[in-house]
Amino acid sequence: MANSNSKSLWQKLRSPSARYSLLTLLGGGFIAGIIFWGGFNTVMEATNQLEFCISCHEMRDNVYQEYKKTIHYSNRTGVRAICSDCHVPKDWVHKMKRKIQASGEVWGKIVGTIDTPEKFEAKRAELAGHEWERMKSSNSRECRNCHNYDGMDPEKQDKSAVKKHAMAAKPDSGKTCIDCHKGIAHNLPKGAEDKD
Repeated sequence: MANSNSKSLWQKLRSPSARYSLLTLLGGGFIAGIIFWGGFNTVMEATNQLEFCISCHEMRDNVYQEYKKTIHYSNRTGVRAICSDCHVPKDWVHKMKRKIQASGEVWGKIVGTIDTPEKFEAKRAELAGHEWERMKSSNSRECRNCHNYDGMDPEKQDKSAVKKHAMAAKPDSGKTCIDCHKGIAHNLPKGAEDKD
């Protein structure tokens, strides 16, 4: 009986309906899903490229110029961190959350809230604060994609850095990379030096 039920189900799936068989519809849906996912992934990766990030003048003329003067852009090892390395999580869930948040930045671009150097400077503290808060809440996850305490050579650090890294490495320290390394790739907002 079970064999006849499975045979009957298979015949229903294979036999054409008035227009299409169920297998044809499922196969078409599967192929459409693959095409959609491939296109979606392609767009996600394209928006993680440096060229995309600096395609608007707000980024190209402000933070990109600052970043080009840092060790994240040019260093003795030739390893370059680009915008997405620090600002976009690698895992899918956090990446999607960040991309949704970035839509607010696109809105700012459209309405011109930071379209001049003066407007950008006026918003710099707020924008930096959002990033610092995001990094602090994730335990500086994006920093740790490249940096880890085990890989640090204390012989090549000054004594103060060795001491601070040893304290921050303790699980209960409550400290994370961004607590000490604000301004590592971009200029600090006016007054930020006094607060930290």
